[in-house]
Amino acid sequence: MTIVQSYTIVLHLLSKLLKLFCFVLLLPAVFSVFAKEFFFCGWAFVVSTFISYMFSVILSRIVKRPEDAPEVITIREGAIMVFLSWVCVIFLSALPYTFARVLTFDRALFESVSGWTTTGLTVMPDIDSACKTILLWRSITQFLGGAGFAIIVMGAIIGPTGFGLYHAEGRVDNIVPNVRRSARIIMIIYLSYALAGAIALWLSGLNLFDAVNHSLTALATGGFSTRNDSIAAFNNLAAEVVLIILMFLGATSFGIHYAFWQRNWTALKKNSEPKQMIFLILVSSTLILISASNDQNFANLGLRTILFQVVSALTGTGFSTTDLKSWTTFHVGHFVLVILMLLGGCMDSTSGGIKQYRLTVLGKTLHASFKKFFLPRGSVFDVEIWKGTTKKYLDADLIREAFLVSSLYILTYVVGSTALMLQGYSLEESMFEFASALAGVGLSCGVTNYHMPKSTLWTLMVGMFLGRLEFLVVIYALSKMAKDILHSIFGE
Repeated sequence: MTIVQSYTIVLHLLSKLLKLFCFVLLLPAVFSVFAKEFFFCGWAFVVSTFISYMFSVILSRIVKRPEDAPEVITIREGAIMVFLSWVCVIFLSALPYTFARVLTFDRALFESVSGWTTTGLTVMPDIDSACKTILLWRSITQFLGGAGFAIIVMGAIIGPTGFGLYHAEGRVDNIVPNVRRSARIIMIIYLSYALAGAIALWLSGLNLFDAVNHSLTALATGGFSTRNDSIAAFNNLAAEVVLIILMFLGATSFGIHYAFWQRNWTALKKNSEPKQMIFLILVSSTLILISASNDQNFANLGLRTILFQVVSALTGTGFSTTDLKSWTTFHVGHFVLVILMLLGGCMDSTSGGIKQYRLTVLGKTLHASFKKFFLPRGSVFDVEIWKGTTKKYLDADLIREAFLVSSLYILTYVVGSTALMLQGYSLEESMFEFASALAGVGLSCGVTNYHMPKSTLWTLMVGMFLGRLEFLVVIYALSKMAKDILHSIFGE
């Protein structure tokens, strides 16, 4: 396939995605009519929809899919498609904030990146007084970003042959060997949990609007709230219990959910990721509780608050029930939350971070190396690793991917934290805030706010974007596009 054919396919599919994205942009506009906010902010979504539609029309007129183009989307096209679709959708999603005069464009772009990457860091100056339509839009971006908007939409457009696109967004495990069916199953599971969560939150005492929004963002492990004080504003134990369940469900892989729905008890028993998460939650909560009881400044922190913050950090959600600005002086609690944020939830979930699956691969590799050292030379044995409903075996590819992504996470984290320190923030603030951005969490110790410098804004945005797409797709897409541009200019 020639370079021209390759990009023609990518841009043709991108035009289709943007046309479908218009329907997403119209959802808040329709809501604004019923909320009586159309002339305040609803119209901004109509204008944004028009821009998105015109962009898609221009693309479709410029490029048409070649008749002799192959049906299968390769990793090459998949990576470039995922990268371009994320950039376009993030850019277009920022427009309503700017048109409605809620945020300047650079701050709107930050809010959009934070939404689609399911991070939850916010620069909204006053959430309590914001239009409900804008708040709903923030929740929608996180909900769709968690499911993988490009995968869901392109699964419908491309059909069953788009494995390259599925793999390019960092999803290791097709739930079923068909992208369209996998996308459909993901959305059925996702929507069912969201509906159940909204009902449970409503029954716990939240109003319907708050219940729907927090169900969407909890399941997406996003963390956007409809209140300035996040979950602390409600002071509702029942709601916190529901949210803990939703956060844990969101951080559990879609493959494990599918195994549960299929009553595949063997697969559920063999998957180690949820067990590792529960272990980390229990150990971390105990450690912070003991440390807090020995610190007079934090002795009033109860198990309820600590458990919620630990789950919020590990799952990558970012809801808070306490003021985390003071935790920079609570060294044990601060350090534990940073580690939990970086580790993250399950692979193929809405959670961020390095992921429990990669930790399992690295741990089993270390164990196998020790085991092999004490066995007779030439001994061969297989190491099982379960991923969703699939049994895999430890091999060079799994080890290489786990080591590479983990190394890139650590390297990027060090560079990003250092960049924040050079901008005048303390070591504790820099470590916490960049871990939150890179792992797509959203907890903040006060660095992220409407008035932060543009350098900080862009540092955190880059961290959020790289962390969500897990580095490799961004590196691969940019290197391929740069190579193709140079090739088209200078030839062989």
